[in-house]
Amino acid sequence: MPNTNASFSPYSRVDQLKERLKRLEDLSEATVSLNELRRFDQETEELFRKIDVSEKQMAMYQMATMAEGEALLNLPESAQESQSRDLLQKSIQQRRQMLMGLIGEWESLEKKETAVLTGEDREDPPGL
Repeated sequence: MPNTNASFSPYSRVDQLKERLKRLEDLSEATVSLNELRRFDQETEELFRKIDVSEKQMAMYQMATMAEGEALLNLPESAQESQSRDLLQKSIQQRRQMLMGLIGEWESLEKKETAVLTGEDREDPPGL
């Protein structure tokens, strides 16, 4: 059945973010090229613009892509890890953390939206 209401999409922002997270998981399990990761980042940033992610969150994601997001994402720095860690894996982990944080935020926002939109109609019937 076609979607006849242009302002309604059954595919939520959270669903879209979860899809990106799944895609990132798939990339992290395989040997990933830098071009694949750049393409993933471009698609993710395009999605962020589409769903109105804040500029601060966009900047946090961009820092995560460079493996520089520990302070912004509140990631613990392990004392046992050497300084010569795999920066690619580190940046993938930070991307994952960023997407998971956004999913949590958007889930709570969508719950509030749903509650408001499906709330009780308090108008009196006509003629009273």
